[in-house]
Amino acid sequence: MRVRGPETRVRRPVTRVPFRRPALGSPLQLLLSTCSFALAGYAGVRLLADDRFGVALWLAGAAVLHDMVLLPLYTGADRALVRALGVAGHREWTGHVRVPALLSGLLLLVWFPLISGEVADRYRSATTLPGDGFLSRWLLITAVLFGGSAALLALRSLRLLRPPRRRRARKERSSAVH
Repeated sequence: MRVRGPETRVRRPVTRVPFRRPALGSPLQLLLSTCSFALAGYAGVRLLADDRFGVALWLAGAAVLHDMVLLPLYTGADRALVRALGVAGHREWTGHVRVPALLSGLLLLVWFPLISGEVADRYRSATTLPGDGFLSRWLLITAVLFGGSAALLALRSLRLLRPPRRRRARKERSSAVH
């Protein structure tokens, strides 16, 4: 049995890990982040100055409405769409339904008070523009989004069905002809 002493140990060089600065980003990124936090803070102070309870209630209600009602609804609709298109053998079509539905839903979410017609009088008094017609415009935009997506899907399907183009075979000429 051989015992290793201190003179028989293999010495490994000591490697020092250099001190690294935390990744904070460029000075422009830091400036933009600081400005955005300052703007958000200013908006929060101005928003909460009049009706703190109402704003807190609105934020909590919006979070509960989204998490408890809307999220299960659109998740279930998306799963049903994927399952139906998967059974039909066209699961790759889901993007052609998801994108216009997302854009239409986003427009509905942003413009819901005007689309529903509940604030038409306030809109007219604030802008002197008519407050009606937003529902028909939203429906028209939704139809255009879905129609454009269907047209894009049809073009892609036609391109897949068409046989690939063959390049014309160039006639080979001998170098003496030139």
